[in-house]
Amino acid sequence: MYPQNDMKETRPLAIPVILGTTRKGRMSLHPARFLVSQLQKREGVTTELIDIAELNLPVGDAGEGIKDARFSAAMERADAIVVVTPEYNHSFPGLLKHVLDSCLKEYIHKAAGIVGVSAGVFGGARVIEHFQPVLRELGLVSIFWDVNFGGVEKVFDPQGQLLDHAYTRRTEKFLSELIWMARVLRYGRESIPLE
Repeated sequence: MYPQNDMKETRPLAIPVILGTTRKGRMSLHPARFLVSQLQKREGVTTELIDIAELNLPVGDAGEGIKDARFSAAMERADAIVVVTPEYNHSFPGLLKHVLDSCLKEYIHKAAGIVGVSAGVFGGARVIEHFQPVLRELGLVSIFWDVNFGGVEKVFDPQGQLLDHAYTRRTEKFLSELIWMARVLRYGRESIPLE
C-alpha cells in the first residue's frame, strides 16, 4: 500500500464517459448520462460526456491520421475512461472502434471501465468480454468490475430516469474501483520512470 502523503492529488481526476454508439433511438444514452451524473457526485473528479455521434471523424481513413482534436485532447487529459457500449451482434459497434483507434499515446497506463448495454438479459456481457483485448492493445488498464445494463428499456423510463435503483449500488462499486485504479496509475505515470 502506498503511503497517503505520497499520493496527494494536485488536480482532480479527469474521467470522461464515452457513449459508443451513433444509432438513432439508442438506449445507451440513458446509462451514459447516469454514469456522468454519478461521477459528478464524486469529490476530486471531473467528467464529461463524449458522444461519438458528435465527433468529426472521416471514414475514408483510420488510425491516428484522422484524430478529432476535441476527442484527442480529452483522452490526453483523462486519468481514466468509462466506455458505455451497446452489444450489437455479440460485440461492440465498429464506429466505436474507429474512434478509439484514432488515439494511442493518449491512453497509455490509464484505467478503463466498460459499461455494457443490451435489450437482452445478459446486459452486454459479451461486448465487455470482446472489449478486453482491445483495451489492452490500446495501452489501457481494464478494471475488474463492470456494469451490465440488461433489459435496458426496463431499467430506465423513456425520459432517462433510473427505475431500478440496484444499479446505483453496482455503479458505486464500479466507480470506486475505477477511481482507485486511476489514482494509482496517475501516481505511477508521474512518479515512477519507465525504463
